[in-house]
Amino acid sequence: FLIPSSDPSLRHYSSCSGCARREIGSGRMTTGGRAVLLLPLLVVSALFAQIRASDPLFHESFDEGFEGSWVVSGKEEYSGVWKHEKSDGHEDYGLLVSEPARKYAIVKELDSPVTLKDGTVVLQFEVRLQNGLECGGAYLKYIRPQEAGWDAKEFDNDTPYTIMFGPDKCGSTNKVHFILKHKNPKTGKYVEHHLKSPPSVPYDKLSHVYTAILKPDNEVRILVDGEEKSKANFLSADDFEPALIPSKTIPDPDDKKPEDWDERAKIPDPAAVKPDDWDEDAPTEILDEEATKPEGWLDDEPEEVDDPEAAKPEDWDDEEDGEWEAPKIDNPKCEEAPGCGEWKRPMKQNPAYKGKWHAPMIDNPNYKGIWKPQEIPNPEYFELDKPDFDPIAAIGIEIWTMQDGILFDNILIADDEKVATAILEKTWKPKFDVEKEKQKAEEAAAADSEDLSEFQKKIFSVLYKIADIPFLEPYKIKIIDIIEKGEKQPNINYNFDFGLCHCRHCDCTLQSPVWWQEASGTCEARC
Repeated sequence: FLIPSSDPSLRHYSSCSGCARREIGSGRMTTGGRAVLLLPLLVVSALFAQIRASDPLFHESFDEGFEGSWVVSGKEEYSGVWKHEKSDGHEDYGLLVSEPARKYAIVKELDSPVTLKDGTVVLQFEVRLQNGLECGGAYLKYIRPQEAGWDAKEFDNDTPYTIMFGPDKCGSTNKVHFILKHKNPKTGKYVEHHLKSPPSVPYDKLSHVYTAILKPDNEVRILVDGEEKSKANFLSADDFEPALIPSKTIPDPDDKKPEDWDERAKIPDPAAVKPDDWDEDAPTEILDEEATKPEGWLDDEPEEVDDPEAAKPEDWDDEEDGEWEAPKIDNPKCEEAPGCGEWKRPMKQNPAYKGKWHAPMIDNPNYKGIWKPQEIPNPEYFELDKPDFDPIAAIGIEIWTMQDGILFDNILIADDEKVATAILEKTWKPKFDVEKEKQKAEEAAAADSEDLSEFQKKIFSVLYKIADIPFLEPYKIKIIDIIEKGEKQPNINYNFDFGLCHCRHCDCTLQSPVWWQEASGTCEARC
């Protein structure tokens, strides 16, 4: 189907096979007796191209489980058990970290390696920290091609990767890692390059999606839940540590500081002399000779007296326990007087005190500055227009974590940002919206019980003061430990009449301390 035109440049057209000729003009078209319909063919071709462009290069939804597709490391140290489980509150399945305080390792080999050198590449996956993340990782490793004969069951921390990407939190570490391993063409060594300004890990227990977009102009963008949190350039020394391209020069390791090099900017004045009236032995304080004893001072009254209400215990044995002495209390007569006992003149600052004499500092005439070794050409320096990425041949999860309940889902590699966004909107967004609404409801319920929480805080404040009572000092550590447990488990009541513990979560009553287990949703008795 062709539209008639008067454009001379369109008066003749021959197909590449020479089988058809069209004369365009005056509304006529001839094809040697056969009509050639180009538009349907073009439409079909474009449709197939569009369908191909809408497919991700790799997408793991875990709808059908992972056995037979993913390979669990056979290394003994990785004792953590992976499970195919539903996300809490959803019908959607994922890959679950099922046990706390374990090392985990699992890997999926791709049908064909994904190159990172041409065009845009999007790395994306979901993680839900269902029990939070106090100390552990939830990141992915994008594995480069391994040596011939490599067995996926050998996957471990030392398996070489191209990119490591995802959440990591422990102690002062709280970041969404993006680490590139790049080969130095001069030395042949691989160097880890860390994104300097990674985003932080969301603190809640909701599903979150992490996206890294690698662009052909050397730009990398990090998104969390579809929102850009960090942007960097692979070749910028300001964005990666260490810089991808080494510095042109380095300090000469063989250069040594001369023995006569003086780095002191100031020196004591050699011509200065201590003044004759400078007394280095004068004390810092002296008696205040002008002070007078306050009127009403009780010289004959001691500061402490025997407690008149104290009585010798009936079972006190003088021979075994020694002579009994009543405990001391503050002398009540001294409370109204300015003081008791022998009055002594107070001390005051000595106006003649000057301390040890030091010569004043002057500019050093021999000062040469802080010595630095001379710069020499860096033998590891190279120039680069684009990073020389290794392909991605496999995707691995190799983590150590103190938390269970980490759920991975919808692991994706695409060459089109729109594809990644479409999958995000289809798979992650509905789950997140449901979880967010549930969180709001829980926060509203917690706000309703705020008065009770404030009351509990006052109770615990009093308990901490009780722990500071002197005669309880030997038991202070144990008392504080119990109080801290109580703060974490405020829903436990103790019935002093019957010696029973009662949990308001599940209405259980036991004759021993009870602690509510958030993970299992049950009460557990502990002595």
